[in-house]
Amino acid sequence: MRYFRSPEANSLLAFCFSVALTLTAAPAIAETTGAPLGHLLTDPTQWAIQTGDYANRRYSKLDQINRNNVGDLRVAWTFSTGVLRGHEGGPLVVGDTMYVHTPFPTTVYALDLSQNGRIKWKYAPHQDPAVAEVMCCDTVNRGVAYDQGKILLQLPEARVVALDAETGTEIWSTQNGEPTLGATSTATVLPVKDKVIVGISGGEYGVRGYLTAYDLETGKRLWRAYSMGPDADMLMDPKKTTQLGRPVGENSSLSSWEGDQWKIGGGPTWGWYSADLEENLVYYGTGNPSTWNPDQRPGDNRWAMSIIARDIDTGVARWVYQMTPHDQWDYDGVNEMILTEQTIDGVPRKLLTHFDRNGLAYVLDRTTGALLRADKYDPTVNWTTGVDMDPASPTYGRPEVVEEFSPEANGEDWTTEGICPASLGSKNQQPASYSPKTQLFYVPTNHLCMDYEPFYVKYAVGVPYVGATLSLYPAPGHGGTGNFIAWDNTTGTIRWSIPETFSVWSGSLATAGGVVFYGTLEGYIKAVDAETGKELYRFKTPSGIVGNIMTYEWNGRQYVAVLSGVGGWAGIGLAAGLTQPHDGAGAVGGYAALSQYTALGGQVTVFALPN
Repeated sequence: MRYFRSPEANSLLAFCFSVALTLTAAPAIAETTGAPLGHLLTDPTQWAIQTGDYANRRYSKLDQINRNNVGDLRVAWTFSTGVLRGHEGGPLVVGDTMYVHTPFPTTVYALDLSQNGRIKWKYAPHQDPAVAEVMCCDTVNRGVAYDQGKILLQLPEARVVALDAETGTEIWSTQNGEPTLGATSTATVLPVKDKVIVGISGGEYGVRGYLTAYDLETGKRLWRAYSMGPDADMLMDPKKTTQLGRPVGENSSLSSWEGDQWKIGGGPTWGWYSADLEENLVYYGTGNPSTWNPDQRPGDNRWAMSIIARDIDTGVARWVYQMTPHDQWDYDGVNEMILTEQTIDGVPRKLLTHFDRNGLAYVLDRTTGALLRADKYDPTVNWTTGVDMDPASPTYGRPEVVEEFSPEANGEDWTTEGICPASLGSKNQQPASYSPKTQLFYVPTNHLCMDYEPFYVKYAVGVPYVGATLSLYPAPGHGGTGNFIAWDNTTGTIRWSIPETFSVWSGSLATAGGVVFYGTLEGYIKAVDAETGKELYRFKTPSGIVGNIMTYEWNGRQYVAVLSGVGGWAGIGLAAGLTQPHDGAGAVGGYAALSQYTALGGQVTVFALPN
């Protein structure tokens, strides 16, 4: 029997949308002040964008801290942000300054490295508290970027700003979305060439996702490409834009939606962005289609749940690949695209590797979009038996869905049990790292399954448009909810795996010193051997780590820094004071024990070897 449930009855209201607000000689700075980003990305002493480089590798060539001495790390200094919500993203270092951001209300600090983090300036614009009520999932922000003397970020109300890196003065500002419609921002930005690439959040409100390029100097909008809709809106050429080597054809998106459903179709772009300047392409993923109830949106729902490669200058799509057609599980496809040059099947290639929330690790040729591998990086994945890899097959590139774990096959108002992974994915926003020395990826993962009940939900402007109730719990045979793994993308195999009590929600860091760093929800920063996974060091920071780890060199000394402050989807119960197990799309129940291990509070902790 079909029945109607008001949007207000949706259990995710308490999760994403109606949360309560809590509220030594210096180096030559002249070499970095105003420097173009491309120059800084080749200098391992700096860390100028959240991902470390355009390839999203989160790898540092610094090796002063290495597997032989990392056990001697000591805290050099700390900085408290004063904010009690989830701290995703991480610090930047350019010259003698560290730049630190906070979750809502988003503030940016410039800290003087020569004085152990003394505040140079603080940017704290007025932010409407109502924006926090329509943010998903927690009031996080994934950080700032630097280019040509500017600090660049997108505030939660989807306002993109450029600040003077020396003074914190606002240079320009432009509105990228309308919060009253549910369009907000949690993502970082990507400065590339003369542009600033930005995405948008709001798939849980029926916001039609898009990627936008703004002029770095003026903030003028240069192009915008939607995730679904008419070809002109998506900046797709029906004859030249390809999927799996074939032209997508005219109206490739419209033909995959029923009626005008595409206008509220989701496909947000709140993840990470990478770029290949030789190919002149920017790469990113699109998120869930709206609603979470698959019965209400027949068809493949293109191009939600897709990897897209676009021309940096024009925004026109070169190729696209849809990973999860007609998503039934909220497996957003926005996780980072990591660019490498490796030999696969005996052929040297320019690769793109993507660890999707759906539990599959995809490897594509990033110049053509050719699909080379699609493997389960979590062996508990059961919603699919795998991807059809036969180019001659009519279902080439599509996952084979297991009907037992298909909410659509089981129908509305019916709970499909035992789906693995859960909707927060085998990996969520927490970025992996890659070492060219080992040619391994170091991946922070979740290890949860879920029960999923879709129900009918009516669309209303600015109101949650979700339509599902979820329960989350640990995957069988583990005892915890996380793993930190070393992954070989050329063979599709796990080299080693470290089980963790909770999901590993921090961004990892690989270094030339043979050390890989990651953080845990209990608050530990850990260092492990890149070859074997052997633990070499751990330190308990004041709060759970959902932020990213980075490294830099200042005055001839290497430092490692981490942003801690529990929250995000995994920590939403603590961050927003939620207690009902179904709240947070089931995350409150799935992480109920977390409150016994950590508490709220944002802090940057900086480490170094003893003098």
